[in-house]
Amino acid sequence: MNIPEEIRIVEIGPRDGFQSIKTWLPTEHKTAIVKMLLSAGVDSMEATSFISPKAIEQMKDASEVVESVKGHADMDRIYALVPNAKGAERAHEAGVGRIAVVISASEAHNLNNVRRTPEESLQELKIIRREFPSLKVKLSLGTAFGCPFQGEVADSKLIFLIDGVLDLGITDIALCDTVGVADPLQVIRRVGLLQRRYAAQDVDWGMHLHNTRGLAAANTFAALTLGINKFETAVGGLGGCPFAPGSSGNMATEDLLFMAARMGLASKADIGSVIRTAEYIRDVVGLPIDSKINTQTRDTVTAAQGRADQARRPSS
Repeated sequence: MNIPEEIRIVEIGPRDGFQSIKTWLPTEHKTAIVKMLLSAGVDSMEATSFISPKAIEQMKDASEVVESVKGHADMDRIYALVPNAKGAERAHEAGVGRIAVVISASEAHNLNNVRRTPEESLQELKIIRREFPSLKVKLSLGTAFGCPFQGEVADSKLIFLIDGVLDLGITDIALCDTVGVADPLQVIRRVGLLQRRYAAQDVDWGMHLHNTRGLAAANTFAALTLGINKFETAVGGLGGCPFAPGSSGNMATEDLLFMAARMGLASKADIGSVIRTAEYIRDVVGLPIDSKINTQTRDTVTAAQGRADQARRPSS
Protein backbone atom coordinates (compact mmCIF):
# COMPACT_ATOMS: atom_id res chain seq x y z
CA MET A 1 0.00 0.00 0.00
CA ASN A 2 1.09 3.53 -0.76
CA ILE A 3 -1.02 5.43 1.76
CA PRO A 4 -0.08 9.14 1.88
CA GLU A 5 0.88 10.91 5.09
CA GLU A 6 -1.53 13.80 4.51
CA ILE A 7 -4.88 14.29 2.79
CA ARG A 8 -6.21 17.33 0.94
CA ILE A 9 -9.85 18.37 1.22
CA VAL A 10 -11.73 19.95 -1.66
CA GLU A 11 -14.95 21.06 0.04
CA ILE A 12 -17.87 20.85 -2.39
CA GLY A 13 -20.81 21.35 -0.03
CA PRO A 14 -21.58 24.94 -1.08
CA ARG A 15 -21.88 23.81 -4.70
CA ASP A 16 -22.74 20.11 -4.92
CA GLY A 17 -24.48 20.20 -1.56
CA PHE A 18 -26.86 23.02 -2.38
CA GLN A 19 -27.56 22.52 -6.10
CA SER A 20 -30.22 19.85 -5.61
CA ILE A 21 -32.12 21.69 -2.85
CA LYS A 22 -35.37 23.07 -4.24
CA THR A 23 -36.17 25.53 -1.44
CA TRP A 24 -34.30 28.81 -1.86
CA LEU A 25 -31.39 29.20 0.55
CA PRO A 26 -30.74 32.85 1.42
CA THR A 27 -27.44 34.14 0.12
CA GLU A 28 -26.36 35.18 3.63
CA HIS A 29 -26.56 31.54 4.75
CA LYS A 30 -24.50 30.39 1.78
CA THR A 31 -21.82 33.00 2.33
CA ALA A 32 -21.68 32.25 6.07
CA ILE A 33 -21.12 28.55 5.34
CA VAL A 34 -18.45 29.30 2.74
CA LYS A 35 -16.58 31.51 5.20
CA MET A 36 -16.89 28.98 8.04
CA LEU A 37 -15.44 26.21 5.88
CA LEU A 38 -12.60 28.38 4.61
CA SER A 39 -11.79 29.31 8.20
CA ALA A 40 -11.88 25.60 9.07
CA GLY A 41 -8.84 25.19 6.84
CA VAL A 42 -10.09 23.18 3.86
CA ASP A 43 -7.47 23.17 1.11
CA SER A 44 -9.86 24.41 -1.56
CA MET A 45 -13.57 24.73 -2.23
CA GLU A 46 -16.17 24.67 -4.97
CA ALA A 47 -18.01 27.71 -3.66
CA THR A 48 -20.76 27.96 -6.27
CA SER A 49 -21.71 27.26 -9.87
CA PHE A 50 -22.14 29.67 -12.77
CA ILE A 51 -24.88 27.65 -14.38
CA SER A 52 -28.02 29.13 -15.89
CA PRO A 53 -30.64 29.88 -13.20
CA LYS A 54 -33.15 28.28 -15.57
CA ALA A 55 -31.34 24.98 -15.00
CA ILE A 56 -30.55 25.38 -11.28
CA GLU A 57 -32.19 28.40 -9.66
CA GLN A 58 -30.32 27.77 -6.40
CA MET A 59 -27.12 29.04 -8.07
CA LYS A 60 -28.52 32.35 -9.33
CA ASP A 61 -26.57 34.26 -6.65
CA ALA A 62 -23.19 32.87 -7.70
CA SER A 63 -21.64 36.31 -8.23
CA GLU A 64 -22.79 37.50 -4.80
CA VAL A 65 -21.33 34.41 -3.12
CA VAL A 66 -17.97 34.97 -4.83
CA GLU A 67 -17.99 38.66 -3.95
CA SER A 68 -18.48 37.81 -0.28
CA VAL A 69 -15.33 35.68 -0.28
CA LYS A 70 -13.05 38.41 -1.57
CA GLY A 71 -10.99 39.78 1.26
CA HIS A 72 -11.91 36.85 3.50
CA ALA A 73 -9.60 34.22 2.06
CA ASP A 74 -7.06 33.51 -0.63
CA MET A 75 -9.11 33.41 -3.84
CA ASP A 76 -6.71 30.79 -5.17
CA ARG A 77 -8.54 28.34 -2.89
CA ILE A 78 -11.86 28.99 -4.63
CA TYR A 79 -13.29 27.09 -7.59
CA ALA A 80 -16.56 27.72 -9.38
CA LEU A 81 -18.19 25.05 -11.49
CA VAL A 82 -19.10 26.09 -15.03
CA PRO A 83 -21.00 24.08 -17.67
CA ASN A 84 -19.88 26.01 -20.75
CA ALA A 85 -18.05 29.06 -22.11
CA LYS A 86 -20.83 31.41 -20.98
CA GLY A 87 -20.43 30.14 -17.43
CA ALA A 88 -16.66 30.59 -17.68
CA GLU A 89 -17.19 34.18 -18.82
CA ARG A 90 -19.45 34.92 -15.85
CA ALA A 91 -16.98 33.31 -13.43
CA HIS A 92 -14.10 35.30 -14.91
CA GLU A 93 -16.07 38.55 -14.64
CA ALA A 94 -16.87 37.76 -11.00
CA GLY A 95 -13.18 37.44 -10.19
CA VAL A 96 -12.85 33.67 -10.01
CA GLY A 97 -9.44 32.35 -11.03
CA ARG A 98 -10.21 28.61 -10.91
CA ILE A 99 -13.05 26.77 -12.55
CA ALA A 100 -14.25 23.18 -12.60
CA VAL A 101 -15.68 21.87 -15.86
CA VAL A 102 -17.81 18.72 -15.74
CA ILE A 103 -17.69 16.32 -18.66
CA SER A 104 -19.23 12.90 -18.26
CA ALA A 105 -17.60 9.82 -19.74
CA SER A 106 -21.13 8.56 -20.40
CA GLU A 107 -22.71 10.13 -23.46
CA ALA A 108 -26.22 9.63 -22.09
CA HIS A 109 -25.44 11.40 -18.83
CA ASN A 110 -23.55 14.22 -20.52
CA LEU A 111 -26.50 14.83 -22.84
CA ASN A 112 -28.86 14.85 -19.88
CA ASN A 113 -26.55 17.07 -17.83
CA VAL A 114 -25.34 19.72 -20.29
CA ARG A 115 -27.17 18.87 -23.55
CA ARG A 116 -23.93 17.95 -25.32
CA THR A 117 -22.04 14.82 -26.22
CA PRO A 118 -18.68 14.36 -24.45
CA GLU A 119 -16.96 15.24 -27.72
CA GLU A 120 -18.93 18.49 -27.96
CA SER A 121 -18.11 19.32 -24.33
CA LEU A 122 -14.43 18.80 -25.08
CA GLN A 123 -14.72 21.25 -27.98
CA GLU A 124 -16.43 23.73 -25.62
CA LEU A 125 -13.53 23.32 -23.21
CA LYS A 126 -11.13 24.22 -26.01
CA ILE A 127 -13.09 27.45 -26.49
CA ILE A 128 -12.84 28.20 -22.77
CA ARG A 129 -9.07 27.67 -22.84
CA ARG A 130 -8.73 29.94 -25.86
CA GLU A 131 -11.03 32.71 -24.63
CA PHE A 132 -9.97 32.69 -20.96
CA PRO A 133 -6.33 31.53 -20.85
CA SER A 134 -5.79 32.92 -17.34
CA LEU A 135 -8.38 30.59 -15.81
CA LYS A 136 -7.01 27.50 -14.11
CA VAL A 137 -9.19 24.53 -15.03
CA LYS A 138 -10.08 21.31 -13.28
CA LEU A 139 -11.79 18.50 -15.16
CA SER A 140 -14.52 16.86 -13.12
CA LEU A 141 -14.81 13.56 -15.00
CA GLY A 142 -18.38 12.47 -14.37
CA THR A 143 -19.73 8.90 -14.31
CA ALA A 144 -16.15 7.64 -14.10
CA PHE A 145 -17.33 4.45 -12.39
CA GLY A 146 -20.80 3.96 -13.85
CA CYS A 147 -23.80 5.73 -15.37
CA PRO A 148 -27.45 5.78 -14.24
CA PHE A 149 -28.57 5.50 -17.86
CA GLN A 150 -25.98 3.27 -19.53
CA GLY A 151 -24.58 1.23 -16.64
CA GLU A 152 -20.93 0.31 -17.10
CA VAL A 153 -18.62 2.91 -18.63
CA ALA A 154 -15.63 1.61 -20.60
CA ASP A 155 -12.06 2.60 -19.74
CA SER A 156 -11.72 3.93 -23.27
CA LYS A 157 -14.38 6.59 -22.61
CA LEU A 158 -12.33 8.01 -19.73
CA ILE A 159 -9.08 7.76 -21.64
CA PHE A 160 -10.52 9.70 -24.58
CA LEU A 161 -11.44 12.64 -22.35
CA ILE A 162 -8.28 12.55 -20.26
CA ASP A 163 -6.14 12.55 -23.42
CA GLY A 164 -8.13 15.52 -24.66
CA VAL A 165 -7.74 17.65 -21.54
CA LEU A 166 -4.06 16.79 -21.15
CA ASP A 167 -3.55 18.07 -24.70
CA LEU A 168 -5.03 21.35 -23.43
CA GLY A 169 -2.53 21.50 -20.56
CA ILE A 170 -5.10 20.56 -17.90
CA THR A 171 -3.67 18.21 -15.29
CA ASP A 172 -6.13 18.75 -12.40
CA ILE A 173 -8.53 15.82 -12.82
CA ALA A 174 -11.20 14.57 -10.42
CA LEU A 175 -12.66 11.12 -11.00
CA CYS A 176 -16.34 11.35 -10.05
CA ASP A 177 -18.53 8.47 -8.90
CA THR A 178 -21.59 10.49 -9.84
CA VAL A 179 -24.24 8.09 -8.55
CA GLY A 180 -22.26 6.10 -6.00
CA VAL A 181 -21.97 2.81 -7.87
CA ALA A 182 -18.23 2.25 -7.42
CA ASP A 183 -16.80 -0.50 -5.23
CA PRO A 184 -13.30 -0.67 -3.71
CA LEU A 185 -11.95 -3.25 -6.15
CA GLN A 186 -13.24 -1.24 -9.12
CA VAL A 187 -11.55 1.88 -7.70
CA ILE A 188 -8.25 0.03 -7.36
CA ARG A 189 -8.45 -1.40 -10.87
CA ARG A 190 -9.63 1.71 -12.69
CA VAL A 191 -7.59 4.33 -10.84
CA GLY A 192 -4.56 2.06 -10.94
CA LEU A 193 -4.93 1.65 -14.68
CA LEU A 194 -5.09 5.42 -15.17
CA GLN A 195 -2.12 6.02 -12.89
CA ARG A 196 -0.04 3.57 -14.90
CA ARG A 197 -1.17 4.91 -18.26
CA TYR A 198 -0.39 8.50 -17.33
CA ALA A 199 2.63 7.87 -15.10
CA ALA A 200 4.77 10.18 -17.25
CA GLN A 201 2.23 13.02 -16.91
CA ASP A 202 2.06 15.24 -13.86
CA VAL A 203 -1.63 14.53 -13.20
CA ASP A 204 -3.10 15.71 -9.90
CA TRP A 205 -5.75 13.03 -9.37
CA GLY A 206 -8.70 13.67 -7.10
CA MET A 207 -11.64 11.51 -6.04
CA HIS A 208 -15.28 12.64 -5.86
CA LEU A 209 -17.21 9.84 -4.18
CA HIS A 210 -20.95 9.76 -3.55
CA ASN A 211 -22.24 7.71 -0.65
CA THR A 212 -25.46 6.58 -2.33
CA ARG A 213 -24.91 2.93 -1.40
CA GLY A 214 -22.76 3.43 1.68
CA LEU A 215 -19.41 2.67 0.05
CA ALA A 216 -17.81 6.13 -0.04
CA ALA A 217 -15.50 5.43 2.94
CA ALA A 218 -14.47 2.04 1.58
CA ASN A 219 -13.79 3.55 -1.84
CA THR A 220 -11.83 6.37 -0.21
CA PHE A 221 -9.61 3.83 1.53
CA ALA A 222 -9.10 1.99 -1.76
CA ALA A 223 -7.93 5.25 -3.34
CA LEU A 224 -5.67 5.97 -0.37
CA THR A 225 -3.87 2.64 -0.89
CA LEU A 226 -2.94 3.91 -4.37
CA GLY A 227 -1.43 7.09 -2.98
CA ILE A 228 -4.36 9.36 -3.88
CA ASN A 229 -4.52 12.15 -1.30
CA LYS A 230 -7.08 14.62 -2.70
CA PHE A 231 -10.77 14.07 -1.97
CA GLU A 232 -13.84 16.12 -2.84
CA THR A 233 -16.19 15.92 0.13
CA ALA A 234 -19.24 17.80 1.38
CA VAL A 235 -19.87 19.09 4.89
CA GLY A 236 -22.73 17.16 6.46
CA GLY A 237 -22.70 14.61 3.65
CA LEU A 238 -24.78 16.93 1.47
CA GLY A 239 -25.00 16.60 -2.27
CA GLY A 240 -26.44 14.94 -5.31
CA CYS A 241 -26.63 15.54 -9.03
CA PRO A 242 -30.10 16.81 -10.05
CA PHE A 243 -29.56 15.37 -13.53
CA ALA A 244 -28.62 11.85 -12.40
CA PRO A 245 -31.39 9.59 -11.05
CA GLY A 246 -30.38 7.91 -7.80
CA SER A 247 -27.59 10.32 -6.96
CA SER A 248 -27.44 11.25 -3.28
CA GLY A 249 -25.00 12.74 -0.81
CA ASN A 250 -21.24 12.86 -0.89
CA MET A 251 -18.69 11.51 1.53
CA ALA A 252 -19.09 13.80 4.55
CA THR A 253 -16.07 16.03 5.12
CA GLU A 254 -16.15 15.46 8.86
CA ASP A 255 -16.35 11.68 8.42
CA LEU A 256 -13.29 11.68 6.16
CA LEU A 257 -11.39 13.90 8.60
CA PHE A 258 -12.22 11.52 11.44
CA MET A 259 -11.17 8.51 9.38
CA ALA A 260 -7.90 10.22 8.44
CA ALA A 261 -7.21 11.24 12.03
CA ARG A 262 -7.77 7.70 13.27
CA MET A 263 -5.28 6.51 10.65
CA GLY A 264 -2.74 9.12 11.69
CA LEU A 265 -3.01 11.07 8.43
CA ALA A 266 -2.53 14.82 8.58
CA SER A 267 -4.93 17.43 7.23
CA LYS A 268 -5.02 21.22 7.23
CA ALA A 269 -8.73 21.18 8.05
CA ASP A 270 -9.97 21.30 11.64
CA ILE A 271 -12.62 18.67 12.24
CA GLY A 272 -14.26 20.55 15.12
CA SER A 273 -14.81 23.60 12.91
CA VAL A 274 -16.29 21.45 10.15
CA ILE A 275 -18.66 19.81 12.65
CA ARG A 276 -19.78 23.24 13.85
CA THR A 277 -20.49 24.18 10.23
CA ALA A 278 -22.62 21.04 9.85
CA GLU A 279 -24.48 22.01 13.01
CA TYR A 280 -25.11 25.48 11.57
CA ILE A 281 -26.49 23.91 8.39
CA ARG A 282 -28.78 21.68 10.45
CA ASP A 283 -29.87 24.07 13.20
CA VAL A 284 -29.86 27.48 11.50
CA VAL A 285 -30.35 26.74 7.81
CA GLY A 286 -32.67 23.82 8.57
CA LEU A 287 -31.20 21.22 6.23
CA PRO A 288 -30.85 17.58 7.26
CA ILE A 289 -27.27 16.36 7.36
CA ASP A 290 -26.00 12.85 6.78
CA SER A 291 -22.73 12.25 8.58
CA LYS A 292 -21.68 9.77 11.24
CA ILE A 293 -19.45 12.18 13.14
CA ASN A 294 -21.40 14.78 15.11
CA THR A 295 -21.76 16.34 18.53
CA GLN A 296 -22.58 12.98 20.10
CA THR A 297 -19.12 11.67 19.21
CA ARG A 298 -17.11 14.78 20.05
CA ASP A 299 -14.91 13.01 22.64
CA THR A 300 -13.98 10.34 20.11
CA VAL A 301 -13.24 13.02 17.54
CA THR A 302 -10.97 14.87 19.96
CA ALA A 303 -9.07 11.69 20.76
CA ALA A 304 -8.62 10.89 17.07
CA GLN A 305 -7.39 14.40 16.34
CA GLY A 306 -4.87 14.07 19.13
CA ARG A 307 -3.65 10.81 17.65
CA ALA A 308 -3.18 12.46 14.25
CA ASP A 309 -1.33 15.39 15.82
CA GLN A 310 0.94 13.00 17.69
CA ALA A 311 1.69 11.08 14.49
CA ARG A 312 2.78 14.30 12.78
CA ARG A 313 5.25 15.29 15.50
CA PRO A 314 8.87 14.49 14.62
CA SER A 315 10.46 11.88 16.87
CA SER A 316 13.14 13.14 19.24
